[in-house]
Amino acid sequence: MTDDEFDLLDELYFVHPYQYLKETLSWEDELLKNTLESLYQKSFIKCLAAPDEEIFEVKDLKNEAEQMFFLATKKGLMAHNGR
Repeated sequence: MTDDEFDLLDELYFVHPYQYLKETLSWEDELLKNTLESLYQKSFIKCLAAPDEEIFEVKDLKNEAEQMFFLATKKGLMAHNGR
């Protein structure tokens, strides 16, 4: 797990929208989207259309991320806590 992935997972113990993550971490869009994509590919996060509406198959996360919410998965939390 990279430092950026660790820092992002640190924010995802609760559901947060893209804009919150961008403002809280003060990251550029490219870094945030790439890190979200990496975590999603590892099944460390889940993507949501609304705070309680999971998206089970994300086709193009980098282009859709700004409209999504994110939450760490159990696998992601265990990897985060095990570091």
